[in-house]
Amino acid sequence: MKFAAIDVGSNAVRLLLSRVDSDGAEPIYEKISLVRMPIRLGEDAFVHNNISQEKVSRLVSTMIAFKHLMDAYEPIDFMACATSAMREADNSDEIVSMIKKKSGIDLKVISGRKEAKIIYSNRIEKIVGNSDSTYLHIDVGGGSTEVILFKGAEVFAYRSFNIGTIRILEGIVTKEDWNEMKQWVKNTTRKHNPDNAIGSGGNINKLFRMSGRKDGTLLQDTDIKDLNTYLKGFTLEQRITKLGLRPDRADVIVPASRIYYSVMKWGNVTHMHVPQLGLAEGIIHVLYNKHKESYI
Repeated sequence: MKFAAIDVGSNAVRLLLSRVDSDGAEPIYEKISLVRMPIRLGEDAFVHNNISQEKVSRLVSTMIAFKHLMDAYEPIDFMACATSAMREADNSDEIVSMIKKKSGIDLKVISGRKEAKIIYSNRIEKIVGNSDSTYLHIDVGGGSTEVILFKGAEVFAYRSFNIGTIRILEGIVTKEDWNEMKQWVKNTTRKHNPDNAIGSGGNINKLFRMSGRKDGTLLQDTDIKDLNTYLKGFTLEQRITKLGLRPDRADVIVPASRIYYSVMKWGNVTHMHVPQLGLAEGIIHVLYNKHKESYI
């Protein structure tokens, strides 16, 4: 079965083309292609509560291109979801209508709660291999951070916070915002002590690769803290020219590392799985669960 997922995020817009093999005891998810466009809608939405015509034009063109790619791939189903930036933009309804008219794509602007639930659909505990452990899942985006505390199929708590990398760069995350997330994490993990953390998002994937850790091993909180210090020792231009980071990654990776490390510290966890799964992959799981009965 072939599926496609579109994630209209605050920093970038992604198209994931995926195949699911359901012949075995457990479905196997294969990533065929991932296309990423760094449009950075959050720069407008979080500061002006409106997305500029320039970015709207780029977004619409990207969605038209994504539709052509999906037509060529021929998935049996697809879903397109928009997150924090589109949630806050006053002109989001207009943009959704324009995308529908120009591309035929029905873009859904989802709540932070819905975003967290879709991310959880990845059932990451099966991938990391221990459904008896309690996990603190941290997903950091440009506009929000989703935190989920769960064990196996049981979700103890989940929450979306308006703390994201673009918001921090724009200077609109307050001390009160940080304290709210800190107290929630501390109070929640006091009842159910997590054994390990799980990190998702493009920045933690990059931090894992920069750490030198081998695939399948755990990232340590000290790795993230040391990388944060290391990265702050370079200017933005040096992170691009000397470290080889993409321009749209070179700035957000520093506040992202701060968020991941802070949540781990508040949750009293020292090790993190980085399975490279996020909202787009969660959408694929949602679509598979919707259609699997037809193929059994």
